[in-house]
Amino acid sequence: MGHDHYRIGPCTCDYHSPKLALFPQSGPGDKMKALLALLLLTVTAAAQNFVAPSSPLPDAPSQHRFWTLETKINTGILAGLVTTDAFTTQRGLDQGYREANPIMRPFVTRGIGGQAAGSALGFGVGLGTVYLLHKTDHHKAERIAMRLIVGVEGAVVANNIFATR
Repeated sequence: MGHDHYRIGPCTCDYHSPKLALFPQSGPGDKMKALLALLLLTVTAAAQNFVAPSSPLPDAPSQHRFWTLETKINTGILAGLVTTDAFTTQRGLDQGYREANPIMRPFVTRGIGGQAAGSALGFGVGLGTVYLLHKTDHHKAERIAMRLIVGVEGAVVANNIFATR
């Protein structure tokens, strides 16, 4: 027994607030752009598998260095994505959107200084997690975690760009 002429039910909330949605409304060419961005991120992640090993024999866990070429490249990519995320988030806030992440919301609503602090904390937590996995000799998990962090941050940046253009 809802209100048929309003097309809402008795328990339906009809409040719409603009926010950076995971899958924003798309136009005719946006699906192809999203597919191209996903393909680009996938190729970038796959290209990292072609990094030549430092020696022909696998390193013993105690000899494995944290700052390998792969880690340096991934850290640089992550830093660029976090910076791009910061700029696109502030642009979205200026356009009337709101931060969808409840943990980052108190930081990003404080302007550029809060955004910088929140981004630095997020970057530090991500890199710290990878380093913790390295120090506990979980080297495969270390590489998987870093690639996952880069992939998720890339998806967030792509979402922000499509939502705020």
